[in-house]
Formats: sequence, C-alpha cells, structure tokens
Amino acid sequence: MFRFAHNNLNVLDLERSKKFYAEALDLHEVGGIDSGDDFKIIYLGDSFGSHHKLELTWLKKRTTPYELGDNEIHLAFTTKNFDAAHARHEKMGCICYENKEMGIYFIEDPDGYWLEVLPE
Repeated sequence: MFRFAHNNLNVLDLERSKKFYAEALDLHEVGGIDSGDDFKIIYLGDSFGSHHKLELTWLKKRTTPYELGDNEIHLAFTTKNFDAAHARHEKMGCICYENKEMGIYFIEDPDGYWLEVLPE
C-alpha cells in the first residue's frame, strides 16, 4: 500500500552538498521546490531510476551547522564495484570509519552525516 519515497537531510550549503553527493555517490538533482526567501529543497536520484530519493533541505537564513547528536542514524548505499568506490572515497578524503571484518565503511558528507557503503 505504501512506497518508500525519500529521506531528508538538512544542509548548510546546498551547492557544496550537491557537489559532494554527485562526486561521492553519483547522485544528481531530479527535482525540487524553491519557496523563495525561506527554503529550497532538491531531490537527488541515482542513475538506475530508483523510486527512492534523497531530499536535501536548505534553510536559506540558517548560518550555524546542524547539531547531529550521536549521529547514530545513517543512510546506506550499495555498489557493484566496492574496491573502486573505496578508492574514490579514499582519494576524496571522506572515509570516516571502516570495518574491514564486516566489509563496510562510512563516508562523511559536508554537514557531518555518515553514509554507509557496502558491496551489493
């Protein structure tokens, strides 16, 4: 009856975040909403046409970083070429935690959100 639509992350610098998600995870803008003076939302999608989107919300008047607490909530992404993805993220300097025993690692976006990367 229900279909999963999107996850939302609030970001401090929308252009910086769009660039990060394009470079790190091949996510690109597929739509959005611009309220004018208050906020702008963009939806990021993958090249596979997945229904699920990542929503980035930018509150235009916000000037301070978001408090993420213990940052225990995360999003996960799979890849067919784990080694190439790891090399890309290593080159970008965004790997923040790695568990080689489990075969996973996490990257950190510009706002401090952790994103898990694991083999498909």
